[in-house]
Amino acid sequence: MIEDAVLWRKSSRSGGSNGGGGSNCVEVTFVEGSVGFRDSKHPDVDIAFGADAFSTFVAAAKHGGFEQ
Repeated sequence: MIEDAVLWRKSSRSGGSNGGGGSNCVEVTFVEGSVGFRDSKHPDVDIAFGADAFSTFVAAAKHGGFEQ
């Protein structure tokens, strides 16, 4: 788990005015060349990627790579 002291940033697309109601919150942090990623409803569970792997993950998500 990533240290609690780091700054987590919430996605600008997580709820609020875009109709999500604030319940779909993704947070990200940048620590020592890695990118941490978590669901704000479950902050005790996070994953970390290297910067290149995170860029690949985001590109795949933008292009529907994880839709079923």
